[in-house]
Amino acid sequence: MEKFVEYIVKSLVDDKERVTVYSVRQGDLTSIHVKTAPGDLGKIIGISGRIAQSIRVLVAARAAENAKNIKVCIDEQ
Repeated sequence: MEKFVEYIVKSLVDDKERVTVYSVRQGDLTSIHVKTAPGDLGKIIGISGRIAQSIRVLVAARAAENAKNIKVCIDEQ
């Protein structure tokens, strides 16, 4: 799932080299953390968080196929 999120994020940003995606597992929940360059952060979040919400919906749909519980977190670098 990390590769899927990384592909989406790298498609949206200008500085693809500064994109970092990693996951942390806590019991049943897997958190996928995304870090980008400060200038690209707004491109990932979008106006009123619409792009971030869309990324989360895509990940949730893909996770539902495998019956997994995944959360996407966007972090500052």
